[in-house]
Amino acid sequence: MKATIVHESRGRLRLRLHHRALTLRQADLLETWLKGQSWVCEAAVHERTGCVILTYQGDRAQVLSAIGRFTWAEAERVVTLPEHSTRVLNRSFQEKLAGKVLGKAACTLFLPAPLRAAQVIRHMIPFLRKGLHCLRQRRIKVELLDALSIGISACRRDFGTAGAVMFLLELGELLEDWTRKKSVADLAESLSLHVDRVWLQTPAGEVLTPIAQVRPGDRVVIRAGGVIPVDGVLAEGEATVNQASLTGEPVPVPKRPGGAVYAGTVVEEGECVIEVRQASGQSRYDQIVTMIERSEQMKSAAEAKASGLADKLVPYTFAGSLLGFVLTRSVTRALSVLMVDFSCALKLAMPLAVLSAMREAGREHITVKGGKFLEAVAGADTIVFDKTGTLTHACPRVVQVVPFGGRDEAEMLRLAACLEEHFPHSMANAVVAEAKRRGLTHEEYHSKVEYLVAHGIASAVDGEQVRIGSAHFIFEDEGVQIPTEEQARFDALPPEYSQLYLAIDGELAAVLCISDPLREEAHSVLEALRGLGLHHTVMLTGDSPRTAAAIASQAGVDEFRAGVLPADKADYVAALRRQGHTVLMVGDGINDSPALSEADAGIAISDGAAIAREIADITIAADSLWELVRLRQLAMALMTRIHANYRFVIGFNGVLIALGMAGVLPPAASAMLHNLSTLGVSLHSMCALPEKR
Repeated sequence: MKATIVHESRGRLRLRLHHRALTLRQADLLETWLKGQSWVCEAAVHERTGCVILTYQGDRAQVLSAIGRFTWAEAERVVTLPEHSTRVLNRSFQEKLAGKVLGKAACTLFLPAPLRAAQVIRHMIPFLRKGLHCLRQRRIKVELLDALSIGISACRRDFGTAGAVMFLLELGELLEDWTRKKSVADLAESLSLHVDRVWLQTPAGEVLTPIAQVRPGDRVVIRAGGVIPVDGVLAEGEATVNQASLTGEPVPVPKRPGGAVYAGTVVEEGECVIEVRQASGQSRYDQIVTMIERSEQMKSAAEAKASGLADKLVPYTFAGSLLGFVLTRSVTRALSVLMVDFSCALKLAMPLAVLSAMREAGREHITVKGGKFLEAVAGADTIVFDKTGTLTHACPRVVQVVPFGGRDEAEMLRLAACLEEHFPHSMANAVVAEAKRRGLTHEEYHSKVEYLVAHGIASAVDGEQVRIGSAHFIFEDEGVQIPTEEQARFDALPPEYSQLYLAIDGELAAVLCISDPLREEAHSVLEALRGLGLHHTVMLTGDSPRTAAAIASQAGVDEFRAGVLPADKADYVAALRRQGHTVLMVGDGINDSPALSEADAGIAISDGAAIAREIADITIAADSLWELVRLRQLAMALMTRIHANYRFVIGFNGVLIALGMAGVLPPAASAMLHNLSTLGVSLHSMCALPEKR
């Protein structure tokens, strides 16, 4: 691909493609390809101008070389695009918006007065029909208010006012529809797929394969904690599948051979082989959208309150109009009051404020699945952290392998890596990485693996029973014995490290000592969160009390619990909520999923387990915990803006009603000021939120 560098700064490039014009599909394809490259931090493609803006890390020459080698054919082969493009949605609404504004301007500037009047009369018929429908149902709603104000204006031959009111009402409806559909599309996309590679079953064994290369008829292996990346049929094995992302049902569903499974759902327990039916996983998109629209998940309490309040205030507007007419016998004053309603501003500004906050969170690498979760973040007084991979560094490292029973250190690490590589946890990743660093290959020579959440892994190798996991799992659940002559060696294990225990046939075979250092920013982040009103900080971990106490002291949490199981974490969060606390839970693993679900807002780390990301309400990038501080700032700024919008809308429109009743404002001026204020508060709601509250 040929391109010219238009502007450049350290780690950032603006390119103009030599390609004349990009289609929407090409723009999506290029942007998705760029975001999939390891050296790209952020990328944006503008199809109209043919510009590409990207920030990158690494060697500049390598970046430019990779861009130069890009071809559309290769991108089509390796990139899987969703069937529903946000770019197409935005283009459609942009064209509708531009058409409506240009049409209104053309009518005003070029049509003679009689034709403008005829056009207004024709245009007002749908509004009058809605008003009559409200009357037939004996309901006083804002549609009746709109119909009366438009109808009375037309009867008074004030076609300019009637046309302006209809134009602004339709503009508001268009923006509201755009807001809703964009939010639904973003949320549906976030609930779909988070998988780029899968374990493909082949005659030669399991092969890690890019998802773009999976085709109908292929067989994909999914283990406990894994997200199902394709629509298909269970071919082998049994599993319980969490389908909450599709159906909203929290209870996992048992699946047996022949049962249908869908992309975006998660295997909670068991292991299965899926025969692919729809490779892209998009056949369930419409069901996801339906589920979202059916639920109230996206709507915060503030949004719901705004919508309800708008309808409740309609009778008061009618009362004010009637009172003005009774006291003054002036139709003009009554009409001035009717021109003012609270609905447009309240129903439009609040969703726009929430959408703006969600978009800004997205720019900060924070994915929020609904407005009510931002509201929960703003009102929270307690935050609970998982330790491993959350407060501690996302990439723990094996620093020592201590063999027992005369076994070979390298063989024990090889065996541990073979068992751990299929399971999504930072400790497991550390074991696999250490084996790779030492050049130890670990072919699949074990039998069926069973993963016990928050405990460990059980398998069989050459007829021997192999177990790897926590001290609780190995010594209490499995009853593993330490070789008598090596008890002193076991007692001398370094206390500052987390430990994984490997046992063969009921005897301790090795201990893997793992350095899991505290994130450098953890203490400062906790102090910043306290400054923002989160006064109670808690750490939960399955580690020993000794290790937990050391990490808790370094991080500066107010309280910690050690040796906890997934159910214990969820029970602890539930107990805090029963005491009246608003609780945030931050985690990254399968064992955090119950607690994430139990919290007022569950926050997952983006490189954690798939089930944690699916269940969580908010996902933050793994790079830094400072995103939690930014999330809290955004949420608090959002609530401040919403409350300010309430005060402005109620106060300003109340003043307009009073001035209309007093005869100070004629109907046209009243309508103009009301509509301008609606547009103003809506545009303000779309502005970026401040950095600090």
